[in-house]
Amino acid sequence: MNFIEELKWRGMIHDMMPGTEEKLCEGSKAGYIGFDPTADSLHIGSLVQIMILVHFQRAGHKPFALVGGATGMVGDPSGKSKERNLLDTETLNKNLAGVQKQLEKFLDFDCGANSAEMVNNYDWFKNFNFLDFIRDVGKHIPVNYMMAKDSVKSRLETGMSFTEFTYQLVQGYDFYWLWKNKNCIVQLGGSDQWGNIVTGTELIRRKGQGEAFAVTTPLIKKADGTKFGKTEGGNVWLDKDRTSPYKFYQYWINASDEDAANYIRIFTLKTKQDIEALEAHHKEAPHLRVLQKALAEDITIRVHSEEDLKAAIDASEILFKKGDEAIEGLKNLPENIFTDVFEGVPQAEISRLEIEAGIGIIELLGTKTGFLNSNGDARRALKENSISVNKIKVTADSYILKKESLIHSKYALLQRGKKSYFLVKFI
Repeated sequence: MNFIEELKWRGMIHDMMPGTEEKLCEGSKAGYIGFDPTADSLHIGSLVQIMILVHFQRAGHKPFALVGGATGMVGDPSGKSKERNLLDTETLNKNLAGVQKQLEKFLDFDCGANSAEMVNNYDWFKNFNFLDFIRDVGKHIPVNYMMAKDSVKSRLETGMSFTEFTYQLVQGYDFYWLWKNKNCIVQLGGSDQWGNIVTGTELIRRKGQGEAFAVTTPLIKKADGTKFGKTEGGNVWLDKDRTSPYKFYQYWINASDEDAANYIRIFTLKTKQDIEALEAHHKEAPHLRVLQKALAEDITIRVHSEEDLKAAIDASEILFKKGDEAIEGLKNLPENIFTDVFEGVPQAEISRLEIEAGIGIIELLGTKTGFLNSNGDARRALKENSISVNKIKVTADSYILKKESLIHSKYALLQRGKKSYFLVKFI
């Protein structure tokens, strides 16, 4: 597999240093991407770079994943409008462990000569004192070269600390160290990293009289202009405790047709022929969302598991199920997924003491929760045969909700018609 050709048809190349493709075609080479350990989990924005390393390894090359134990203490100014908070050692170590665990799901760390390797730049910076650094590294890169970088120019008016200004030297030295000690000849990364990456190639040229290469990927933008990887709740994380598999699955299944066609190239290993066949199938019946389903299923399994995918699909379909199937589905949903499914539904909280003797349906629908405007409205809705409690149709105004009927011993799901839901939580 030609690594560069593979990235080109997938739309995953933004910039590339001349000679890179030819060099990689000579045989197995080593390359790396740096990951920012500002949290104990990566988010889906990092998936682009993870997939680049996956393709790199599949093409027979050796991938290095660098986690910035040292640079995490400094803060990369690229694409940032203000100084980033610096991290303490304990937080960094926790974050590094979380990131490594996630990378191991994608890369093969035990496959012979091109096994993936994890490196931490703290290992070579911890004993590197300031005077040695400015003497051995700083003297090779002119200030006017550093000032010309977009990451610096964009911050000159608002202010930039010396710490952030020197970041490109620190990242450049990472590349130099890996080139010298691990025979790493190419650095990969997002397009916002181009300036930092070429500082590394320049340092290798000036300090080591060597040659190194660079490839960057485009920053992903959604067709509607909103930011990729963000929801109303914030980042979409790879850690299921931060973003549940249900919410993760929903992010991809809700992608627009245009975005799904882009994402399926970037985030899956499906072949060009497979993707084009899916697109043709999708065009025949767009309402079936064939493209989005293939995308969401592939990524959810890769990041989580087949079991998590099944739970996410079951949760997604729960609103459309009826009768015994719906009741069984509600009971089997784990509580965290149940609350995710009904997160945007209007809710009310009632004291658990009030359910001890049971609550009449009129009161439950009307004055007690405010789901319907009044008790009169509740009676009319019951006569219309439009009310369900926990997916069970209720028609009699004598119905009493008892604690034994609650979902997870604390929730009651009220419904009027097909689409109007209301969640009652007993606390």
